[in-house]
Amino acid sequence: MSLWPVYTGTSEPHDGIEQLPEPPPWRAFDGGPALPTPADDGDTSATSPDRRHRARTYRATDEAVQLVNAALCLRRPLLVTGPPGSGKSSLAYAVARELRLGPVLRWNITSRSTLPDGLYQYDPLSRLYAAGRAAARELPPDSELQDHLRLGPLGTALLPYGRPRALLIDEIDKSDLDLPNDLLNVLEEGQYEIPELVRAARHSPTAEVVIDGTDARVTVTRGRVRCRAFPFVVLTSNGEREFPPAFLRRCVRLELRQPRDEHLESIVRAHLGEPDDRARDLIARFLDRGTDGELATDQLLNAIYLTGAAGLDAASRDELAEQVMPYLSRTRDEPDAF
Repeated sequence: MSLWPVYTGTSEPHDGIEQLPEPPPWRAFDGGPALPTPADDGDTSATSPDRRHRARTYRATDEAVQLVNAALCLRRPLLVTGPPGSGKSSLAYAVARELRLGPVLRWNITSRSTLPDGLYQYDPLSRLYAAGRAAARELPPDSELQDHLRLGPLGTALLPYGRPRALLIDEIDKSDLDLPNDLLNVLEEGQYEIPELVRAARHSPTAEVVIDGTDARVTVTRGRVRCRAFPFVVLTSNGEREFPPAFLRRCVRLELRQPRDEHLESIVRAHLGEPDDRARDLIARFLDRGTDGELATDQLLNAIYLTGAAGLDAASRDELAEQVMPYLSRTRDEPDAF
């Protein structure tokens, strides 16, 4: 049972974020005016059914609860490392739901991702096209710079919200080598500039900019954005690369492992109800096979669901379970069978 009053890992929504201690002096931010948190506790249409289900059913370990609270209190990003299927991305949704932080802002990283992609997107061609159409009709321009600019997930998370927003930067280890270092200054300072709006501030000091995930607009003054409550940032990694020390020292680090024994059974119970003898047998086999290769928890959930829904005899259930639980990788050269 968690002794923290903030994130408890119980999956029941509450206002514990209001009991978050004051930030360390070196992590205090003063952006403003304060913006309200979007009304979403993870159970509304703003979140997909799959992610709502994962947020409700996530079962955090004691270590995860401790380190989530450490990241929240220190106003530092949480770097979560673990094998596929260990619940890295689901953790962000579970924390956002429990603490009522609004819809999770998600930035899916690829090898082509750059820092500006996460901050904002500006389409100069659409603006030029709009100006050309207006000139052809001998009309004043029917759009402004702000109409062709949208904040990205990172840029939205750093707006001056009164409560932290939850930001998931998924699979950071897929990025170009420079991205972790490029993130350092933005996450350290909690602010950024939009050069296009900075230049335009001489003529128009404020701009109404669309934020990530919605059509809502916020006011940006002189092209500068500074956070008020540092966002709850979860960076996930499959452990496929090393990160520079300067990046690592600015993160709280959590390593997730595949669940075992009672923890695994509690996950099955949360998703599919109380396990019967058939499900417990599959859990035992899953744990036994896990010593010979890498498996993911969702493979076990798929096997339990399918073998129960299909109404098969014992031999057919075993065959089906084997087919939907192949090894993701092997630790030694053995046949892939029960």
